[in-house]
Amino acid sequence: MLILAIGDIIGKPGRQAMNKLLPYLRQQYSFDMVIANAENIAGGIGVTSATAKELLDAGVDMLTSGNHIFAQKEIIPHLDGEMPILRPLNYPPGVPGRGYIINGQVIVVNLMGRIFMSDIDCPFRAMDKLLAELKHKPPIVIVDFHAEATSEKMAMGRYLDGRVSAVLGTHTHVGTIDAQLLPQGTAYVTDIGMTGPMDSIIGDDSEAVIRRFLTAMPHRLSVGKGKTMLNAVMVRVDDNSGRAISIERIYREVE
Repeated sequence: MLILAIGDIIGKPGRQAMNKLLPYLRQQYSFDMVIANAENIAGGIGVTSATAKELLDAGVDMLTSGNHIFAQKEIIPHLDGEMPILRPLNYPPGVPGRGYIINGQVIVVNLMGRIFMSDIDCPFRAMDKLLAELKHKPPIVIVDFHAEATSEKMAMGRYLDGRVSAVLGTHTHVGTIDAQLLPQGTAYVTDIGMTGPMDSIIGDDSEAVIRRFLTAMPHRLSVGKGKTMLNAVMVRVDDNSGRAISIERIYREVE
């Protein structure tokens, strides 16, 4: 099975890049599944039903998220509905939404880190609990680990090595060069990177971000403009064993 995982999509520029590039990528590689992190697709923070539908119509099969999943209140009723949208599994009990979705031979899981982020439940123990309780676990397990600290992401990769097919980091919006197969057959990358405006600071308008650093004054940041890029990884997995065969970066630019 060939799976494409796309890094954090930023606002309208990121959605436009997806609309232009994803149909061609699907045609070129014949992906069996496309997963995309969508927690920043609505104006740079959060997700709405309309922006989620736009990505699904563009060819995405599964939408993951992170710490901004509840930023747009409009999406909350949809998190328990038919749209394939995930919120992090390790939110406390009773929170709207679901942390995993099973689609045929694949289960996609969304986790969120705790270092420099929200003080939520332990992602390591949440994943242990899920793997132990699933009665009919599909052979292929893909984990989007939305976390800030590289050490926490690397620890999760090693912790789950051999138990899942891939641990793919999101959240920092800067792609890392460590895409690899871990010793027990799990594909890993610390951060996929973002899909959005290149002339920006992690997707936001550069001048506004620099002004915030210089003044330490809070003000709303806007999504950057101009040329866009797509960052993703392509993971090939053995259908029977669930072990990853390869992981490869995909990078494209749009004028």
